[in-house]
Amino acid sequence: MVVIAVDGPSGSGKSSVSKAVAARLGLAYLDTGAMYRAATLWCVDGGTDLADQAAVAYAVRGMPLEMGVDPAAPTVHLGGRDVAAAIRATEVSTAVSQVATNLEVRAELRRRQRAVIEAENAPGGFSGGQGIVAEGRDITTVVAPDADARVLLTASEEARLRRRSLEVHGAADASAVEATRDQVLRRDRDDSTVSQFQVAADGVATVDSSDLDFDQTVDAVLAVVAQVTA
Repeated sequence: MVVIAVDGPSGSGKSSVSKAVAARLGLAYLDTGAMYRAATLWCVDGGTDLADQAAVAYAVRGMPLEMGVDPAAPTVHLGGRDVAAAIRATEVSTAVSQVATNLEVRAELRRRQRAVIEAENAPGGFSGGQGIVAEGRDITTVVAPDADARVLLTASEEARLRRRSLEVHGAADASAVEATRDQVLRRDRDDSTVSQFQVAADGVATVDSSDLDFDQTVDAVLAVVAQVTA
């Protein structure tokens, strides 16, 4: 069994790279950022005032969330409803930091994240006990500090904005990049108040993908995994 923890800022490519790494190694995949987005959608749909931290934490503790961990087709369900598309809506993107910086929410979702990781230690999990790649903001330091491989995947601000612009707008011209700037940089700024994901902690390997294409980035992360699990 192997646990691979990947952290990084918005637009660093950690989701797509982590899915590819998991697929290559036959592991499960957990997108913890999607869990915070799902929590935000749950609160917004339920009419919870996001400024009321106690109410938000209460709502999230009762959230019926199911995360599918197949890297080829990861799923997110709330109360049996497929919300994989809904959690990427602009309304959620602009509000998620309010939920993600709620310390009680973070404690609850970290508990659930550890439960998913532990489930992949057992033969009954998706990976058959082979392990998991979990990615997010504080996986290498808080959720799974004892992971077999810990990677901080980063990139220059320019590269991250270009990638997120392509993802959201399908273009990376100046206007598209500018339209993405606030969402990306503000999210990182807000989340950095409760999580350290911009500088690698002791024992965490840094992979800078600024000048790497997708396949090169996947190979770089696999090289880190191979080195520490040999």
